[in-house]
Amino acid sequence: MTDATTLTPAPTTTPAPTTTPAPTTAPAAAPAVAPPSVHVRAVVTWLAIFPLVSLGMLLLAPISDSWHPILRALVLTAVVVPLAVYIVVPRLLGAYTALLRRRAARRG
Repeated sequence: MTDATTLTPAPTTTPAPTTTPAPTTAPAAAPAVAPPSVHVRAVVTWLAIFPLVSLGMLLLAPISDSWHPILRALVLTAVVVPLAVYIVVPRLLGAYTALLRRRAARRG
């Protein structure tokens, strides 16, 4: 059994000195743009989904003729939804925001 007085404290380390980064010049701030409305997001989502579903149906048709319609829908949506959510819709919304910023910059 050890006595509490014989325990040695753990060695402490001093933190390394930190240096502050040199100030950099920030790029000119882009004009503030409000987030897109629900209606704009709905149109952008439709613009992403419709072509993806159409293309997916055309590509799946030759190999899925004998499939049950539920299986066909499952495979199609398993591909289309992630593509739309993670790739197409964010890019379309980014393009829409860039367009709004350009218009706002022209106006002054």
